[in-house]
Amino acid sequence: MRPIRAACLGTATALVALLACAPVAAAATDTDSDHAKGGDRVITLIGHLAQQSRFPVNPDGPAAQGDRTVVRSILKDQNDENVVGETDGFCTTTTVENRGAEECVVTYSLPGGQLTVQGMVFRILNEEGGVAIPPPSFDNAITGGTGVFDRARGSVHADTIGSGIRRFTIDLDR
Repeated sequence: MRPIRAACLGTATALVALLACAPVAAAATDTDSDHAKGGDRVITLIGHLAQQSRFPVNPDGPAAQGDRTVVRSILKDQNDENVVGETDGFCTTTTVENRGAEECVVTYSLPGGQLTVQGMVFRILNEEGGVAIPPPSFDNAITGGTGVFDRARGSVHADTIGSGIRRFTIDLDR
């Protein structure tokens, strides 16, 4: 049986109207914030896996280097109430040893702009000895952005908090 890969929820769903995104939109454009003055800014979002497609190198065989997963997630505010954006991205398996690893590239579409994120996710094969293992937490680098996130740097920390649900803590350095 082929092991199931963890969902890379750092990627996922459709753009939403700014009215539905008011809390994040206001925070992202606040000129009095530490972020606007050159300090750090932290945004917490909840990602819900909306779509995931796998493209295995060996369709009927075990996980292999080069397997690709494409994902899309809907992002909600930190209270998991209002839709505020989406993530879209892909991950490529780089190794299957030691429960595997993937290199992921993800775009977070948020009110006022986009953030691009890239990095490794380790221990992506979430079945060991026939027992399901929750997807791991991971940290990826913010590599850039557009709009209010122009020239953004920092990191994104992701924790699995439910089936197909992750908490993303975006730490922006400006």
